[in-house]
Amino acid sequence: MANQTPRWTEIEHLPEWDEEFYHIYTAKKFGKWVMIKTLRPEYADDPRYQAMIEQEFDVRYSLAHPNIIMINDFEDIPGIGRCIVTDDVYGDSLAKLISERRVTRKHVEQLRHQLVNALEYIQGQHIVHPQLKPENIIFTENIGNLKLIDVGYEQRPSLSHQSTSDDIYNYGQVLNAALDSADFDDVTLRHIARKCTDPNPARRFRDMQEVHLALENRRNKNLYIIIIAFLAVMVLLCLWLLSPYAPKPIAG
Repeated sequence: MANQTPRWTEIEHLPEWDEEFYHIYTAKKFGKWVMIKTLRPEYADDPRYQAMIEQEFDVRYSLAHPNIIMINDFEDIPGIGRCIVTDDVYGDSLAKLISERRVTRKHVEQLRHQLVNALEYIQGQHIVHPQLKPENIIFTENIGNLKLIDVGYEQRPSLSHQSTSDDIYNYGQVLNAALDSADFDDVTLRHIARKCTDPNPARRFRDMQEVHLALENRRNKNLYIIIIAFLAVMVLLCLWLLSPYAPKPIAG
């Protein structure tokens, strides 16, 4: 067919996005921007790593969460090799924002809610994933959505307590790093981060669901305090209006 859009164009390696076993690229597939990941050359011909990338595709293809990078396809790309194709999530990593001291309140709120939701979802799916770190958290270029990449490739019947405890510890480390770089602090998140990173794992939260509940409870407590304070002011105002000291109405 004449003037047919080429399947693959504008393929560009992104070294700063590379993972332990993979090279990461941005490219256009039929004119639409996507991301692709493929085994590094030193692993590409090893059956063990070939099985690993196939397993990652099988495990992650069924995942559906707005804050986790979505996998679309698994195919051979000329000049690159066997690749996992994902949504386009080009943007700034949290690591870059931290190094450039560009962490904003919006970023912190996304770490408070969206990242917790994503980690809770992963734990609920019993997926073992690489260490959570700022390099794996992306804020997309145009909209600024939080996306978690390098999600993992192994799904188990259940997760060990060590796995969930490590997730919680690493989440606390991410929070502290982000807040250290921001031009403001957040008392609630600092408290959560301290408990997440307690040297004694027994004193940490049990799982990300408990972290989520702790964040929500603290927010609700603050709301209750505001409501109670407002009601107290209204009661005092009513008592004052009914007292002899209240201003007298002006006679007509």
